[in-house]
Amino acid sequence: MKISTKGRYGLEALVDLAIHSSEGCVSLKSIAERCGRSEAYILQIFLILRRSGIIESIRGAQGGYILARDCSQITVGEVLTALEGPLAPVACITHTTEPICERYGRCETLGFWESVMNTLNDVVNSITIEDLLKCYQEHKAIEDNKIEYYI
Repeated sequence: MKISTKGRYGLEALVDLAIHSSEGCVSLKSIAERCGRSEAYILQIFLILRRSGIIESIRGAQGGYILARDCSQITVGEVLTALEGPLAPVACITHTTEPICERYGRCETLGFWESVMNTLNDVVNSITIEDLLKCYQEHKAIEDNKIEYYI
């Protein structure tokens, strides 16, 4: 399974929003600039995240975006599912009513694919935006303390 740019940029923008959440509402323009992404694309992503209850938009001159909940309560799995749909390595295990494959009931590899999907979901649902924020802050601290030597 491959996560699209929508999923990757969405997580990146949410971490940026979490970093700057102490400032109150964060403008779409500032998020897009810091992430190096187009404002229009971040807007498309944020519309989905707002409909999913992950972020809220505030109108007005001092408006912008805020996280709908604390970043410790928003999982990577919730974000990716909102932006990408079901996190399944193969389409046949995401059926809701009718199996999409006539071999579903006798598939030799069905158990394997279900195991892959369950493991993936366990991982992404155990990581929060707060975890990504901490990872970013640790990486930034290391990068900020690097000394470059020139000869």
